[in-house]
Amino acid sequence: MSKRTLIATTVIGAFALANSSVVSADPLNALHKEEAKIHVAAKKSQEKINSLFEQSQELLVEYRAVVDETENLKVYNDYVASLVADQQRNIDSLQRQIDSIEETKQNIVPLMFRMIDSLEQFVKLDVPINLEERLARVERLRTIMTNSNVTVSEQFRQVIEAYQIENEYGARIQAYQGEIDDNGTTVTVDFFNLGRTALLALSLDQKNAWVWDNEARSWEKLGDEYLGSVVTAVRMARNLVPADLIKLPIKAASAE
Repeated sequence: MSKRTLIATTVIGAFALANSSVVSADPLNALHKEEAKIHVAAKKSQEKINSLFEQSQELLVEYRAVVDETENLKVYNDYVASLVADQQRNIDSLQRQIDSIEETKQNIVPLMFRMIDSLEQFVKLDVPINLEERLARVERLRTIMTNSNVTVSEQFRQVIEAYQIENEYGARIQAYQGEIDDNGTTVTVDFFNLGRTALLALSLDQKNAWVWDNEARSWEKLGDEYLGSVVTAVRMARNLVPADLIKLPIKAASAE
């Protein structure tokens, strides 16, 4: 083999070897590329799995929060329901009371009118202590009974108050000025009353005295033996002299 032929053979052999290396390197590169793709894909898959896991955890937390909130809402709703039920019971109770009040008003209003009539009759038949004032009080009661601005409870309170005032006259000792009819003559006098036991009248000049006869419904003139006692009684009632024993014309209760 000539030198030229040997060189050519060597070149061809090298070229063949080089082609053989290229051919054998291509599958390896492809394998590396595929492996790299697999790693990338695996990484992406893991990242996706991690993301899905985190989302699932968040959803789990939200779910538990919703469950807790639902339980809380159930407890709260039960509480509100109990309050509503209690309020309804109170409303029903108030309605029954209102119905009862209306029924009571229907009964108490006629009662008050009867009480006022009885009070007026009593005042007219009683010893005429502060007669004008007491009759005026009765008229005021009749007026408030027709006043729509006055509640039934206030009307009843004033009726009871009038009865209490009447009751106090039985224990009151007082002196006040007024007028009497002495056989057709109007005389200005000082009145003195010892409860309802005695009602006396003394002329302003202190020269005449009278005692009220409730059975006869008239004034009876007293003798001079009582004049000093009546003068003293009026002065005692006005706290002008100390309290003392005095002689007064008191009619004994009739035996029945």
